[in-house]
Amino acid sequence: NGQPRQAGLERFQSPGRGRGLRARRRFALGELLFACPAFTCVLTVNERGNHCEGCFARREGLFKCGKCKQAFYCNVECQKQDWPLHKLECSAMCVFGQNWNPSETVRLTARILAKQKTQTERCESEKLLSVKEFESHLDKLDNEKMELIQSDISALHHFYSKHIEYPDNAALVVLFAQVNCNGFTIEDEELSHLGSAIFPDVALMNHSCCPNVIVTYKGTVAEVRAVQEIEPGDEIFTSYIDLLYPTEDRNDRLKDSYFFTCDCRECITKVKDKDKLEIRKLNEPPPAEAVRDMIKYARNVIEEFRRAKHYKYILCELLEICELSLEKMGSVFAESNVYMLHMMYQAMGVCLYMQDWEGALRYGQKIIKPYSKHYPLYSLNVASMWLKLGRLYMGLENRTAGVKALKKAIAIMEIAHGKDHPYVIEIKKELEAH
Repeated sequence: NGQPRQAGLERFQSPGRGRGLRARRRFALGELLFACPAFTCVLTVNERGNHCEGCFARREGLFKCGKCKQAFYCNVECQKQDWPLHKLECSAMCVFGQNWNPSETVRLTARILAKQKTQTERCESEKLLSVKEFESHLDKLDNEKMELIQSDISALHHFYSKHIEYPDNAALVVLFAQVNCNGFTIEDEELSHLGSAIFPDVALMNHSCCPNVIVTYKGTVAEVRAVQEIEPGDEIFTSYIDLLYPTEDRNDRLKDSYFFTCDCRECITKVKDKDKLEIRKLNEPPPAEAVRDMIKYARNVIEEFRRAKHYKYILCELLEICELSLEKMGSVFAESNVYMLHMMYQAMGVCLYMQDWEGALRYGQKIIKPYSKHYPLYSLNVASMWLKLGRLYMGLENRTAGVKALKKAIAIMEIAHGKDHPYVIEIKKELEAH
């Protein structure tokens, strides 16, 4: 039909959604639909020294770039391959020292520009959709978003000069808008942030809050696997957002970041919202207004915490924000309420960071059951929580509980990541070692 194809898949016009991806054959649960190497990617600054800058492999004893001493590699091959992109930053990092701090979006965009300069043909990651075709939603950007893009453009000019040929400002605005809508963040098995990347073919998929595929990462390659049985003619849907939250929150997030409202069955029936907004069992149910006010408070405190985390508060202060907000929300919300779970998850993160393993475990134990109820059957959020719990139990010498939790993680990950994924193999080794 003249549409670009990948084995068993085709690009098509999805009614009401613009372009999308459709299955031309059956895909079984856990089957790989396709893999897409990164068009370009960038390792996050916080993971330097833990992961190879070139292939994102996690390993000990990486060796560093002799010049800037800030990029680490597996070997000479990885370093050579990464040089055309690392050279964009290498000398600038030496010159600016501590003051070199472009955002990850700016770093990724610099790499796209460099790559587009050398690359004339469509590449391996653009079988179905090319970077040039990315949607920018330029007409929908408000002043605030435009200002953010302009400050990114200034940073691009400030931190990158030597090796980039800049298009004019208008073209850069479009490119940043495209990156904002189509970029991916790469995460590890515990959902820690590893970096940002462009995967054009993966960006072709439309969103649903009941997705039939999950995207996972193997180094710098994105893999797309079925988490429901897919029939010929079915559209392939992934989720763009965290599916924990109730319908209104999900759609606010989709409107804000991607400029559309979802009409999947979950959004139309709102079937999970009642459980997600579970109210505490009291003799007198709280008045509707008290519930609405508490939801408003919860959404504000989530935003406040996000900012506080960004500004490097003292950890005990962050923990206090979590505990105080949990106490306040707990007067109206049940412990399984997603806003309670959100703050418990943040608190668990702070405990892990402070190496308070018992504290982290206490929060994790409260989170896992409601997570399993609120999220879809195969969810990376649930898998990573089982994994964190398993590793905490093992570390605290509770082998029985540890084995049970790690096996639950593996059961989900074998479907989402595939049985041969390095993460799955690593966790199985952890089971054998204990």
